[in-house]
Amino acid sequence: MRILLKLVLDCDADAAWRALHSPRAVAELYGPFLEMTPMDAAGLPTRLEPGADVPVQLRTAGVGLGQQLIHVSDRRTEDSRGEVRILRDSGIPLTGPLSALDVWDHQMAVSPAPDDPDRTLWRERLVIGGAAAPALWPVLWSVWQWRAARLRTLARTWAFDPPATEAPAAEAPATEA
Repeated sequence: MRILLKLVLDCDADAAWRALHSPRAVAELYGPFLEMTPMDAAGLPTRLEPGADVPVQLRTAGVGLGQQLIHVSDRRTEDSRGEVRILRDSGIPLTGPLSALDVWDHQMAVSPAPDDPDRTLWRERLVIGGAAAPALWPVLWSVWQWRAARLRTLARTWAFDPPATEAPAAEAPATEA
């Protein structure tokens, strides 16, 4: 079973790509109703690196919903408009209701929007499988609609101006000879 999202976000594709690799940005997508906290004493990494296995605990209103392993891989491809970057979470729910699923394959793709390269075309696909998938699909579909609304809101905050490498020299005042 699949859940799909396709949105245009108010940030450039580089900012969206950085946010996809930020555990903090990812956790904010589910807030304030769902909290994602590290299971590791070391805490969440500052960046989700390809090959990383990141165990997290999901909670709502202080009640545990289960543990999840996030496993990250990246790939790049091309479409008719140019480069598409894809982050894949092929981790698996470890405990809680979602652990009844046999398949969890979550892919998020970012590329410049077709009509505005300063905006991002965001495409997302979650594939779930197993005997519990038909019962869990409506709940996950609802969560993904919330996620889409949060993406639209939070994307505006993802852009940043990199620091200047050197300050421009001040011009000396003109003097009369």
